[in-house]
Amino acid sequence: MAPLADLYQLTMAYGHWRAGRHRAPAAAELFFRRGPFRGAFALGAGLAEGLRCLRAFRFSAADVAYLRSVLPSTTEDAFFDYLATLDTSEVTVTAVPEGSVVFARVPFLQVKGPLLVVQLLETMLLCLVNYASLVATNAARFRLLAGPDVKLMEMGLRRAQGPDGALSASKYSYIGGFDCTSNILAGKLYGIPVRGTIAHSFIMSFTSLEEVQPRELSPLAGGDPVDLPALASSWLGRVCEVLQTPLEKVNQGELAAFVSYAVTFPRDFQGLLDTYCVRRSGLPNFCAVALALHQLGYRAIGVRLDSGDLAQQSKEIRQVLRTCADRFQVPWFGTIPIAVSNDISEQSLEEFSREGSEIDMIGVGTNLVTCPLQPSLGCVYKLVEVNGSPCLKLTEDEEKMTIPGTKMIYRLHDAAGHPFMDLMALEKEPSPCAGQELVVHVLGHLDEARTVVPTTVESLHRTYFRDGQVREPLPSLLEVRNHAQMSLNLLSPAHRQLHEPQPYPVAITEQLHRLLTELQQDRR
Repeated sequence: MAPLADLYQLTMAYGHWRAGRHRAPAAAELFFRRGPFRGAFALGAGLAEGLRCLRAFRFSAADVAYLRSVLPSTTEDAFFDYLATLDTSEVTVTAVPEGSVVFARVPFLQVKGPLLVVQLLETMLLCLVNYASLVATNAARFRLLAGPDVKLMEMGLRRAQGPDGALSASKYSYIGGFDCTSNILAGKLYGIPVRGTIAHSFIMSFTSLEEVQPRELSPLAGGDPVDLPALASSWLGRVCEVLQTPLEKVNQGELAAFVSYAVTFPRDFQGLLDTYCVRRSGLPNFCAVALALHQLGYRAIGVRLDSGDLAQQSKEIRQVLRTCADRFQVPWFGTIPIAVSNDISEQSLEEFSREGSEIDMIGVGTNLVTCPLQPSLGCVYKLVEVNGSPCLKLTEDEEKMTIPGTKMIYRLHDAAGHPFMDLMALEKEPSPCAGQELVVHVLGHLDEARTVVPTTVESLHRTYFRDGQVREPLPSLLEVRNHAQMSLNLLSPAHRQLHEPQPYPVAITEQLHRLLTELQQDRR
């Protein structure tokens, strides 16, 4: 597989090769500097894709020929010969399990290997992790706002940044907590449940019941076929009488579309109610067709709204469904699921919660897959050690300063089981223990020492890649999704809240702080 790389990684690689430094052992870390969407957390995603690309990392003969055409003509032939031999057989990658909650400045993954190869992997890993983690986090925010019981459907294929972006959005929004997608290719490739029924165009294409073909539907329990248009029309008169809706105001083309769809999908009939008028047409037509299906032994699966005041309409629709359930002695009718769509955003979900609603399912597209509140997570990939010597990027802005050395990453939990701090320690330090008093320095307040006592200590990183092979069994997408929800549920409410959350402390050990201080003094 041709590596995803920026040209400057190749020019640096040539510089390392000419200087004889290309095989120097090195380590780099991938992390983000600030929590996305002004929140405290992100969901780490894209690891499995990154590992697959690591395993396939090669420069083919065609790749090398192309690089000859773009690098300066003075580049030595032996360098291109060397590129043709490169692989990841000497690379080791440790990472947080995919779907885990991760915090700013804490490495999501660490890469060790020959300096030249470690640097060549930078853009590929950033490309595969940045958007994946961003959209998974965005999805998790929608899930937290919707609550655990409302179904969430990703439907952003037509609004995404190209087919690759659309597939990634479907995959990683599922990890973040969405239940299904409209994207059939994502369903095929990743096993994500797919959903979809009808659009306004289907309803608008009908003008009268005469267009319905076929017209007959057999009862579910067997028996003679029944003329469904005629049965639905008879129910429509009864429904309009109960709802006090003038029969002449009901759109006959809409009724024909509903009947045609119901004949074709009697077990999966859902009515899109707002092509014309919800109250005077869409809802009576749906009820009539759904009651006709019920008479034949079938159950409609729901209604959908795509415009207007969705929360208020959902409450009005629920009342109508309950009225029909009572009047026609069909108890399940009052619980028919109500789905909504129409440029749904975080603000929309907050309004639904504030106003109250009867919404059971929400379809989200543009504001999920394009992440308009923050178009990039801003992950970075920084060298932390070369040839056994720790590296430090020194800057006046502490947020942009790197933390030197190869490290172990620990998550400290309190007595309630909530994580309260992530701790970075030098790799050779002894592991902290539960109940042990720890002296730490919190990033952002490095001059102040602080003492903490964790109830439990979790080592975050696992070794996923070594000797050119994936070393840990990779979980299924569903398992990653479940891990993400568990990881989110462990967060304290103060860190999980979406607006003005309590900052999550990330700290370094006393020994790492001493190293950092020494390097700062040496480089000033």
